[in-house]
Amino acid sequence: MNFELFVSLRYLLAKRRQAFISLITIISVAGVAVGVMALIVVLAVMNGFQQDLRDRILGVTSHAVIGHFQGNFSDYRQVVTEVEQEDGVAAATPFVLTQVMMSSGRSVAGAILRGVDPETAGRVTRLEQNLQSGSLRTALAVSEDQTAPGIVLGVELAARLGVQKDDYVTLISPTGRLTPVGRVPKSRLFRVTGLFKSGMYEYDNSLAYVHLSEAQKLLGIGETVTGVEVRVRDIYEAGSIAERLQKRLGYPFWVRDWMQMNHNLFSALKLEKVVMFIILTLIILVAAFNIVSSLIMMVMEKTKDIAILKAMGATTTHIRRIFVYEGLLIGVVGTTLGLVGGFVLCGLLKRYQFIELPRDVYYISTLPVRMEALDVILIACAAIAICFLATFYPSRQAAKLQPAEALRYE
Repeated sequence: MNFELFVSLRYLLAKRRQAFISLITIISVAGVAVGVMALIVVLAVMNGFQQDLRDRILGVTSHAVIGHFQGNFSDYRQVVTEVEQEDGVAAATPFVLTQVMMSSGRSVAGAILRGVDPETAGRVTRLEQNLQSGSLRTALAVSEDQTAPGIVLGVELAARLGVQKDDYVTLISPTGRLTPVGRVPKSRLFRVTGLFKSGMYEYDNSLAYVHLSEAQKLLGIGETVTGVEVRVRDIYEAGSIAERLQKRLGYPFWVRDWMQMNHNLFSALKLEKVVMFIILTLIILVAAFNIVSSLIMMVMEKTKDIAILKAMGATTTHIRRIFVYEGLLIGVVGTTLGLVGGFVLCGLLKRYQFIELPRDVYYISTLPVRMEALDVILIACAAIAICFLATFYPSRQAAKLQPAEALRYE
């Protein structure tokens, strides 16, 4: 142990003549610890929210979507074949998307209708896993003698309509047939053959799925589709894969990955995380002012000691380092306690889930927690750096003391 660190430890641990200085030092350590712990917990919860939201979104939607600038297109089978030949692509499936009105006899609700191929849709989205019972292939099976084709509804949408499995709903399409008296909306009866729950209220409250061919018949669009959904093996490679698919397919097709489709949402979450980091760092900044006060008072108390050290040959740099090390020790101890406290609290939140959230307000019932190593390193470095900066003025004042002036009346 070098000389400066040894003296700074003695100053920090020794019993003070003024108890008030010790109290401020304890408050400084506690302030740093509370700030670090708050940052660890809040950022872990925000990371958990972001990951949970991403997983739920990607459970219903695909990793990338291919569309046509002129609207619906008919050569989707060729597009699916070309897409599945691209490296990194796991599967692709066509879909039809439109807005409809739904009537159950008890209630009327607007919905987003998706026509999907039950043979391939389950390989691209988690719709199969989100079904409360049965399989997608069975629920959307098509047969010649079927009077009412099957439809799968989100649980919240079914609740709004007041229907359950095996009940009937009527779909009303805005793109109806043209008659002498004008355009008449086209309607068709469907039987509820399944319910799904994704965990995202917006999706569970608005989405309905039918067989691709039934959606084409209802809309009268023939053998055309709205687009092709794509699943990739690595979601973080979706952007580069989308670019390669765009080059492969060319105009008039367009390709967007999941980050582009949800850009505003994830940008807002990222900005919120940065803002929370800045706000909570102010707690550590307040603790840093306590460190400044504590060190200044310690310099005043140890004036005679500093003079003796200088008279014995200690240089200005040695004196400065003693008080810099003391401030850093306060910062390191506070940061360590904060990290331990943050890890413990995050572990308790993850294991026991004692903070409950109302499901009618949030889409989850408990706080999700996900700690990231980069966040922990950034928090620790920021806390220690702030404590280090807080030592500059007190250490400079201590280094400026003249031995002759300090010992004049001794």
